[in-house]
Amino acid sequence: MGRTSAELARLAAEGLDERKGRRIVVLDLTELTLVTDYFVICSGSSSTHVQGLAGRVEEKFEREGVRLLHREGADKAGWVLLDYGDVVVHIFDEISREFYNLERLWGDAKPVEMPAAQAASR
Repeated sequence: MGRTSAELARLAAEGLDERKGRRIVVLDLTELTLVTDYFVICSGSSSTHVQGLAGRVEEKFEREGVRLLHREGADKAGWVLLDYGDVVVHIFDEISREFYNLERLWGDAKPVEMPAAQAASR
């Protein structure tokens, strides 16, 4: 039996936390859009860190047999998007995260408490 979208969002947050992702936020979009159920948002300290964070999420999902539908963001990009359908992971450098400010844009979404909450203080 496959994981629920909530479990996949937790899995992504755990992977980001394991690689020292900064300010990890999970937003529940189930009542706001039909496009996806969860956004997982995180910051990295450099383009190398952003790529490493994305790689960790991809590894964890691949082990679970969850197929990546689309990956957006080049090696030098300040934003990598991993689309798994019900869960979309956004990994930013700090400047891009402040510019796009998805937390404000999706301000009506419910934040989800994650075990990786300690990363929010990094």
